[in-house]
Amino acid sequence: MAAVSAEQLLERLEGAVRVARPQRTGRISAVVGLLVEVVGVDAAVGDLLLLGSTTGLDGVPAEVVGADRTAVKCMPLGLVQGLRVGDPVAGSGDGLRIRVGADLLGRVVDGLGRPSDGGAPLRGELVGVDHEAPNALLRQRVDTPVSLGVRALDTLVPAGRGQRFGIFAGSGVGKSSLLSMIARGTDAAISVLALVGERGREVREFVEGDLGEAGLARSVVVVATSDAPAVTRLRAAFVATRVAEWFRDQGLDVLLMMDSLTRVAMAQREIGLSNGEPPATRGYPPSTFALLPRLLERAGPAPVGSITGIYTVLVDGDDHNEPIADAARSILDGHVTLSRKLATAGHFPSIDVLESVSRVVNAVTTPEQRAHANLLRRVLAAHRDARELIEVGAYAPGSNPDVDAAVTHWGAVNAFLRQGIDDTVEYGTSWSHLQALTGALVQAGATV
Repeated sequence: MAAVSAEQLLERLEGAVRVARPQRTGRISAVVGLLVEVVGVDAAVGDLLLLGSTTGLDGVPAEVVGADRTAVKCMPLGLVQGLRVGDPVAGSGDGLRIRVGADLLGRVVDGLGRPSDGGAPLRGELVGVDHEAPNALLRQRVDTPVSLGVRALDTLVPAGRGQRFGIFAGSGVGKSSLLSMIARGTDAAISVLALVGERGREVREFVEGDLGEAGLARSVVVVATSDAPAVTRLRAAFVATRVAEWFRDQGLDVLLMMDSLTRVAMAQREIGLSNGEPPATRGYPPSTFALLPRLLERAGPAPVGSITGIYTVLVDGDDHNEPIADAARSILDGHVTLSRKLATAGHFPSIDVLESVSRVVNAVTTPEQRAHANLLRRVLAAHRDARELIEVGAYAPGSNPDVDAAVTHWGAVNAFLRQGIDDTVEYGTSWSHLQALTGALVQAGATV
């Protein structure tokens, strides 16, 4: 007989304890909107209940999201058609638990960590999705650059290993496309991608077209489409983060990409409002703004390994100061702003580099690299300020040497900032291109 590992023995023991635990069933007392109220069952916030079950082995799973003196309130993780008041409810005695391990590489799972690609059942350690963020004083410092394969990002908004930054834009400006470029071009050993609240049509396109067979082999994809229940969409973000944490704890450097953080916040808004929370800023309850740091602080460097977090943020009505964008920007270590004006002009990726900031730039670049990047930024800013004068022919050459250099080499500047969606540029090559460009700008009169 094959030897049984300590991990398998512990898992069997936990399973035996759960089976031997006396089952206390309750019943459904009300179904109101997204919320199901249950009485007579012993459960804490975060526990899973099984609606319509007396055995604890079947039924519709639901997560407890609140409680009062008379009932616990839960939100189903599946369809509730056919449930009625008085139906039995069994408690699982635990919260959501998922399988983590090397078996996850190359797999696509749903928002609850279950395989959705038709592959074999997952093996590995069984863990809860909630986890503590690393101690702030025990984290490693962010001081190593990480290549994203996008020339404009690697040079003008450089990322560091363990950094967390957001891609901010309105709908249809190119957030998902930029994320797919990063997924193909990054040099990270492991990638974890969370597609939360997005179109179901895009999932297969992303997995097969953007990632491809080679990219998927070193990735884990977590999917909860827009038609999934709110709790499933919310939990998908925590499942993806927990998977990334497991790989990080093995000493690996992981890239976690989430599309989108705004959909996660919207899911929490549905849950909070259904649970009776008062709507605050633009209808978001207070729990939404407590959720964001709890989720985002789990990424970043740890005593061993790191998680580099990239989160897309859907900006409501192109207002970059709307509540979720503003809260995310205050927590993250940098932000990349996409411009609708650039996107509609066919400029891709539509990165507004003058409005984008990396808060770790001084730690991950050399003084020489920063000098080249700052020179290009200064020339771009000068051209932006004089654009209207240039377009109407009112600009007098010689008035500003930076503007003169920009006008002379504007085609080369645009060529540097643009990149085909299927193109990947090596980190060193990006800096070489920037150095050549700034050299030409200095020769044209740009101030050093």
